[in-house]
Amino acid sequence: MTIIALEVCVDTLAGAKAAQEGGADRVELCSSLSEGGLTPSAGLMQAAARLDIPCVAMIRPRSGLFDFDAGDLPVMLADIAAAKAAGLAGVVLGVQGADERLDTGLLRQLLEAARPLPATLHRVIDVVPDPMAALDQAIAFGFERVLTSGAEPAAPDGAALIRAMVARAGGRVSVMPGCGLEPGNVAALVRATGVTEVHAACASPAPGARAFSDFDPPGGRFVTDPAKVRAMVAALDGVTP
Repeated sequence: MTIIALEVCVDTLAGAKAAQEGGADRVELCSSLSEGGLTPSAGLMQAAARLDIPCVAMIRPRSGLFDFDAGDLPVMLADIAAAKAAGLAGVVLGVQGADERLDTGLLRQLLEAARPLPATLHRVIDVVPDPMAALDQAIAFGFERVLTSGAEPAAPDGAALIRAMVARAGGRVSVMPGCGLEPGNVAALVRATGVTEVHAACASPAPGARAFSDFDPPGGRFVTDPAKVRAMVAALDGVTP
C-alpha cells in the first residue's frame, strides 16, 4: 500500500518540533510564513538540522513573485551554502524571468550550487504562463518534486490540473499539492489526483498572542499545531491514490 507523505511548512524551531511531534514526514523550513515563506535564518537551519525529521530550506530572499535577478543570485547562493553547511535534507526554490516563464539560466546556477541536495520547485509553477511546460523543465532539470496548488488559490480547486501534472510526470518527479489542505479535504484530493505526498501548514492562532500593528502580520500570528499535524496524518492513513 502506498503511504502518503506529509510535509509541513514551519517558520520556527518550535514549529519544526511540533511537526515532528505530530508525525509529519518532512519539514519545509521557512521564515515569515505570513509572507508565503522566505529563507530561514542560518541559525534556524542549524537548529532544525539536529531534529529527527528531514528538513528542507526555502530559498526565497524576499516576498512577492519570483522574478529574482542577477543581483539576488549571490544572496540565494549563500543561503544554499548555509543549508548545505547546516546538513539539511534539501532546498526549495524557483525563479521566473521577465517573460514570467521559468528563468532557466538562474535555475541552472542555483541547482548546480545545491547539488547533491535534492531540490523542490516551489509554487512559481502556479504563476508561469504554462505550468505543464514548467513541469517538463523541472523534470529535465532533475528536481525531486514540484509544489503546486494547480494554479488556483487552493489545491482542491486545482485538482484537475494537479491530476494532469501527475499523469504527465509519470513518476519522473513527485507532484506535491499544497495550499488550502486540511484534514477534511486532503483524502479526497489524494484520491482525485493520484499524488503520493502533500504539503500543509497545520497552523493555529498563537495562544495568548497580542497583536501590534507594526510587528504582527494581519490577522495575528499563527503557529504550527501538533494536533492539526496528527489530524492530517490520521486523515491520510490508509488513503490510496
